[in-house]
Amino acid sequence: MFDPRFIELLIQSVGEADAATALQALEAEPSVSIRLNPSKLQECPFPDATPVPWSPYGYFLKERPVFTLDPLFHAGAYYVQDTSAMLVGHLFRQLIGPLQEGLCVLDLCAAPGGKTTDLAASLREHDGGKSLLLANEVIRSRYAVLRSNVATWGDPRVGTVSRDPSAFGGAPLFDVVVADVPCSGEGMFRKDPKAVEDWSPETVDFCTARSRRILSGIWPTLKEGGLLLFSTCTFNRKENDETVAWAAAQLGADILDLGPQEPAVRTEHGYLMLPGRVRGEGQYAAVLRKSGTLTPLRKADPFTLFRAELPVEPDSHLPRWEVERETALRYLHGDALKLAPEAPMGPLCITFKGLPLGPAKNLGTRCNNLYPKDKRIKMDIR
Repeated sequence: MFDPRFIELLIQSVGEADAATALQALEAEPSVSIRLNPSKLQECPFPDATPVPWSPYGYFLKERPVFTLDPLFHAGAYYVQDTSAMLVGHLFRQLIGPLQEGLCVLDLCAAPGGKTTDLAASLREHDGGKSLLLANEVIRSRYAVLRSNVATWGDPRVGTVSRDPSAFGGAPLFDVVVADVPCSGEGMFRKDPKAVEDWSPETVDFCTARSRRILSGIWPTLKEGGLLLFSTCTFNRKENDETVAWAAAQLGADILDLGPQEPAVRTEHGYLMLPGRVRGEGQYAAVLRKSGTLTPLRKADPFTLFRAELPVEPDSHLPRWEVERETALRYLHGDALKLAPEAPMGPLCITFKGLPLGPAKNLGTRCNNLYPKDKRIKMDIR
């Protein structure tokens, strides 16, 4: 199933015992997990879910539900995310804990938005919404997905842009940069058969070179003394530890040791979530501190400077009308509705379990469905 050269590189990177464990795990079914939006939901809505030890918002699910048929999913009450990917948010919370309020954070390679929403929740917990998070995705098709997911999450302190890393300029604006760089995807082999087909030593070398270009391009916009949280969803040393060592030596930084981060495997310079040791997929993360002293003052508003798109909530001022699950799904499907006689006339916001789904216009005899066409449920809701 796997390229022998991949197996050889995996052994070189994690050792024979962990490589054997990972290879066996990659043949098994993947786990299912979600991460709550603490601004919208405090308790996991799925029975028999178990908490993720390294995320205060994460839960393993017993089985995979049809998320598309859950109105809470469309309301942004939770995000479907692999638990290994939650390692980045886990380390991020440790990094920002000692820092001042009002941070300026860049999520550099942000699509589809899983890590962005985790960072957003962590920043809001850190200082109640005083920090800014700019989420960037250079590929336009992926940017559309990022923008939609950020809008659904609904945090007004998160803006989205689509720029090449080098286009952020040389002004040191950001206290923290999170760079989940494109990689060879070894950690996604279990979920993505195409990643297995596309893997080659040449792909590893290409991704290594690309990630170093990305780090070089973004480095000037990180403040002196600022933190870079580097991550990939791959296993090999070339893209991971060797790239971190290169960045420290060539760009000017110290590699931070955050101590044990169970159940992650401690590598030379970072941490690796390894299938078999964890129920999730593969994820690597490491932290660099740029040389110099961090200055707490914000030099510019990155939302204004880079013309960030912000989540729009046009229904926030409207009267709300609560509906049950069947009506909520019909609304999300784009169907016409007929509300109860006591429903407010005119523009209103359809809600489910107290959470807004979107706008509608009640005419009495019928209710015009104003839910955005590009977000409507396509599948049969019966």
